[in-house]
Amino acid sequence: MSKLTKNQKLAAAKIEAGKTYTLKEAAEKVKEITFTKFDASLDIDVRLGVNPRKADQMVRGVVSLPNGTGKTVRVLALCQGEAAEAAQAAGADYVGLDEYVEKIKGGWTDVDVIITQPANMGKIGALGRILGPRGLMPNPKSGTVTMDVAKAVKEVKQGKIDFKVDKNGIVHASIGKVSFDAEKIKENAKVFIDTLVKLKPATAKGTYLKSIYLSSTMSAGVKVDPKSLVE
Repeated sequence: MSKLTKNQKLAAAKIEAGKTYTLKEAAEKVKEITFTKFDASLDIDVRLGVNPRKADQMVRGVVSLPNGTGKTVRVLALCQGEAAEAAQAAGADYVGLDEYVEKIKGGWTDVDVIITQPANMGKIGALGRILGPRGLMPNPKSGTVTMDVAKAVKEVKQGKIDFKVDKNGIVHASIGKVSFDAEKIKENAKVFIDTLVKLKPATAKGTYLKSIYLSSTMSAGVKVDPKSLVE
């Protein structure tokens, strides 16, 4: 059996076994038990009472976090003309169409989000084998295939994220950085959870929010009391 490190012992001492916390308390605890020398990501994991194998219980959506994610998101806008100019003005890191389609065919995927217009999907569809496995394929459901590319670029830069329940019924998302104060972390988490609640499938029975945990990149998870969400 491996021994606990000094930091793991310190973290364990700060969390009561079996206790659940309010969102703000959990945010404060995660900050206390994170000892990384870098600004770790603050993550949320929500287990839902759904069966993802059933098409009518697939939970997927987008949400704009009020305090952003704290991450620098590299955005590629695949468009031309006025749309390209507007996307660049909105903060897109890379803008163009044919030249970037060719770059991607050559293996270039050094971006976090790709946004385009419906009319360009004919050219981009052929890139599915490259972009799909990396989660970069533009999709109308995530708002990355849109007529208003500039608006989509601005939203992503300000903290808009997309999420999807995995095969185990869990939704994972990064909702900030440990350097955020606890109140901002709480606000981001609350907006994220409220969005999940609004997306509850009509066919989902029983308890919907089964468990909620907050953690940082290298910390233990801190359990959140779902009842505290109505405070």
